[in-house]
Amino acid sequence: LILIVFEGSLELKYDAAKNKVIRSAFLSALTILLGTVTIITLIIYQISHRDLHSCIANAIPFSVISSAIAIPSAAALGKQDREFVIYESSFSDILGIIIFNFAIANHSITTSAFIGLGLSTFLIILLSAIACIVLLYIMGKLIHHIKFFLIISILILVYAVGQSYHLSSLVLILSTGLFLNNADTIKNIWFRTTFLYKNLTADLAQLYQLSAESAFILRTFFFVIFGFTMDIYELNNLPVLANGVFILLAIFLIRLAVLKVFKSGKAAPILYLAPRGLISVLLYFNLPASLKMPEVGTSFLFLVVLGTSIIMTLGLTLSKRKLDEQLA
Repeated sequence: LILIVFEGSLELKYDAAKNKVIRSAFLSALTILLGTVTIITLIIYQISHRDLHSCIANAIPFSVISSAIAIPSAAALGKQDREFVIYESSFSDILGIIIFNFAIANHSITTSAFIGLGLSTFLIILLSAIACIVLLYIMGKLIHHIKFFLIISILILVYAVGQSYHLSSLVLILSTGLFLNNADTIKNIWFRTTFLYKNLTADLAQLYQLSAESAFILRTFFFVIFGFTMDIYELNNLPVLANGVFILLAIFLIRLAVLKVFKSGKAAPILYLAPRGLISVLLYFNLPASLKMPEVGTSFLFLVVLGTSIIMTLGLTLSKRKLDEQLA
C-alpha cells in the first residue's frame, strides 16, 4: 500500500489550476465514504442486530476505495480523469484509515475524542513536513550505489512509527511523493540552494520506476495469498450473496449520485472505479476480536472485493469500446 500510494503521488505535478480537481476529489471521497458507511452500517445491522458501534466498525472496510487497484486501473484514462482517480482513491484510503482508527478507539463520540483526532492530524502533518525535507536532503547527499531502496526503507520506517502511534501515515506517503515531484517549483533561493541538486529529475524517474515495479510484485503476491485464504464454497450461501449484492448496489448508486455533484462531465468511466481490495482486507483483519461478526466473514468480504473488481473491469472495457466507436 505504501509503494502503490507513493508511486501514484510521484506522478502528480501540482499547479494552482489543479486546486479545483483536488478539492472535488477530496469532497467526493469524503461524501462517498460517509454515505457508503451509513448505508452499509444499516445493511450489517439488519444482518447481525449488533450494536451500532460494531456495525459502523465493520462497515468501514467495505466503504474504502482501494488505491492499490484504482490507481493502476486508471492508467488508460485521460490525464484529468486519471489525476482525479489518483487523488480520490488516495484521499479515500487516508480518510478511511482516519475514520476506522477513530471508530475502534472510541466507543462513543465525545469532545475528547475529537480533540485526540485533531491532535493526531496535526502530528502527522508535522511529521510529513519533516520527513519530506529530510528525505530530499538525503537524496541529494547520498553517493552510494544503493540509494533508492534506502530512501523507500526510511519512508517505510517513518510510516511504521506513525502507525505505532495510530496516526494516519498514508498522509505522509502521499505528501512525500507530491513534495519530491514538485520540489523544483519552489522559488525560495535558500531552499533551492540547499536541497535541490543536478540529478534530481533523473533520480525521481528511477525512484518512480523502482516503486512501480516493487508495488506490482507485492500487489500480485498479496492477492495470490489472499486468494488462498478464501473458501469459494461459502459463496453458495444465498443470504451472503443477497447481502453482497445490496452492498454493491449501495456502493455504485451512492458513487453515481456524488459524482454527478462533484465531477464535471460524464460520471463514466470514473463511476466504475470503486474497487475494494488491499485496504479493505487490511482494515478488516485489523478489527478487534470484540468487534468481529460471524455474519460478516471473509466470504462476505471476498464477494464485495470480487464484485467491485468485475464491475470495474466490465465498465472500463465498455467505456473504452464506446469511445473507440465514437472516434471511428
